Amino acid sequence: MNSGIGRAIVRLFAAHGASIGMSHISDAAGAQALADELGANGTRVATTECDVTDATSVARLGAWAREKLGTVDVLVNAAGVSGETAFVDLCIDEWDRMMAVNLRGTFLVTRQFFADMIARKYGRVINIAWQLAYKGTHDMAHYCASKAGVVGFTRALSYEGAPHGVTVNAIAPGPVETAMLASFQLQRAVYTGKVAP
Repeated sequence: MNSGIGRAIVRLFAAHGASIGMSHISDAAGAQALADELGANGTRVATTECDVTDATSVARLGAWAREKLGTVDVLVNAAGVSGETAFVDLCIDEWDRMMAVNLRGTFLVTRQFFADMIARKYGRVINIAWQLAYKGTHDMAHYCASKAGVVGFTRALSYEGAPHGVTVNAIAPGPVETAMLASFQLQRAVYTGKVAP
């Protein structure tokens, strides 16, 4: 949550006075810098590391969040990876990694908090999908499939949450100026010969 869209979401919640629990993967310095910045303005922010693909790591995240925040009213699943590989060149490891972070991660983290929300009769789950879940594009079959899975997961879970005061929604943005988008632009420029590899 401390980079790209996740960083913007954290700042928005902070601006509205929320207490924030923020996870990162291998970027403790970046997460702490954001926490310090927001903390200086009076926002209560706690950070921890979490590998969203690992059930044990996510279970630790759940316990940590309850200890630091008490209850979690709003969950934002913003962890994600992407990449561009033509399907004929796509290896199983690339496919599995994409699904592990984007789809399995969303499932594992949501599972940690959803039952508590149902029991309290209140909660908000917000998943970050992408427009390509609907449109598709070349060289990104694995990414498009993972985000389409997030959309399907979101729609299905919304039916389970709604009778208990828990909403589940997905945001499907288009291109956003982040480090991830910049890496795409560089990859595409190299691929099309606009810059030297």
